[in-house]
Amino acid sequence: MIDRKRLPMENVKENGTMKNYEVETPKNITIKGILSLLMQSIDEKDDRSAISLGMGDPSTYSCFHTTPIAQQAVVDALQSDKFNGYSPTVGLPQTRRAIADYLSRDLPYKLSSDDVFITSGCTQAIDVALAMLSHPGANILLPRPCFPIYELCAAFRGLEVRHFDLLPEKGWEVDLDAIEVLADQNTVALVIINPGNPCGNVYSYQHLKEIAEMAEKHKILVIADEVYGHLAFGNNPFVPMGVFGSIVPVLTLGSLSKRWIVPGWRLGWFVTTDPSGMFRKPKVVDRIKKYFDILGGPATFIQAAVPCILEQTDEVFFKKTINILKQASEICCDRIKEIPCITCPHEPQGSMAVMMKLNLSLLEDISDDIDFCFKLAKEESVIILPGTAVGLKDWLRITFAADPASLEEALGRVKSFCQRHTKYIY
Repeated sequence: MIDRKRLPMENVKENGTMKNYEVETPKNITIKGILSLLMQSIDEKDDRSAISLGMGDPSTYSCFHTTPIAQQAVVDALQSDKFNGYSPTVGLPQTRRAIADYLSRDLPYKLSSDDVFITSGCTQAIDVALAMLSHPGANILLPRPCFPIYELCAAFRGLEVRHFDLLPEKGWEVDLDAIEVLADQNTVALVIINPGNPCGNVYSYQHLKEIAEMAEKHKILVIADEVYGHLAFGNNPFVPMGVFGSIVPVLTLGSLSKRWIVPGWRLGWFVTTDPSGMFRKPKVVDRIKKYFDILGGPATFIQAAVPCILEQTDEVFFKKTINILKQASEICCDRIKEIPCITCPHEPQGSMAVMMKLNLSLLEDISDDIDFCFKLAKEESVIILPGTAVGLKDWLRITFAADPASLEEALGRVKSFCQRHTKYIY
């Protein structure tokens, strides 16, 4: 006998009529949501091609390709006819082992396959991390600006969000004094995105160590979002937060998406980079495994291709990607310098995006960053993400992972747009 009172239904009968039970949806902005609205505002009569500098998906541009090794690995896995069934919910053993070995290359200790859990992209890894940490009254420290999925996941999980600022005048370093003030006995974690999205920063070894020491002082763990791991082309090399795992427990989130230019393959990982063993306690492991039992991971044949991809991709491929990104970032910053109402306080050192400051006092009939981006889309068929979407009003996030010609064309249109709306003559 089914007890209807226990069913989680949106509509149940009451006195013979249907009664609505509406669950409030979080009102957080998502990147895909606002980009969809911006695309809808493009003038269909504009004969020019629309150019999007709003999404971190370089695969849409001809100059970015994944390595043939990755493509062949997927083909071989699929054609083997061995990977058409379900995988273990935590991921294929050989995939977990390969990712553990890959990440261990840059760590002072060795990860085991038991430390690795396979996810559908880094976005699912974010959701897993917040789900594992949420409990009544808990809060989490997020950077501002930040990838907005964190705030959305926190809202669904009932986690209170507290923001600490990233400081543009210091290369978008973490405001450690703010963490000192914000953290309390209910704080479960702080989030670090390195290389940075949306800022394009790459943190130094020393700054990451200071973050680890601050987290240890307050007895909170660090969630290290390293989806852009190794995509660094400035003065600071990429240093994984897991290097400091002996100071503070670290949850490392990552994926193939950016470094291998395959965001559509949805192959990510959730890794406990924690040599002290806090995450190896039986109750903790059991909780993580049970949560993965309700998730759907990446396709089994994609997982099966991972060992070959990680082991056989050569440095030439990686260096080519880095060189293209560096060239694109330089084009972006050089063209922005020609536009007085937009400034770049810190040129990107990695990842695929950069934050730019809008000076609205130089513009007429533009009320804020959202207004700027919608009018730009309508008048110039160029898509840029308003800073409000990542937590900074009257800023812009520009994704420079595009081919040089498209980048030049798009930023030329932005310049024309600003000239038409300026209060002064350039």
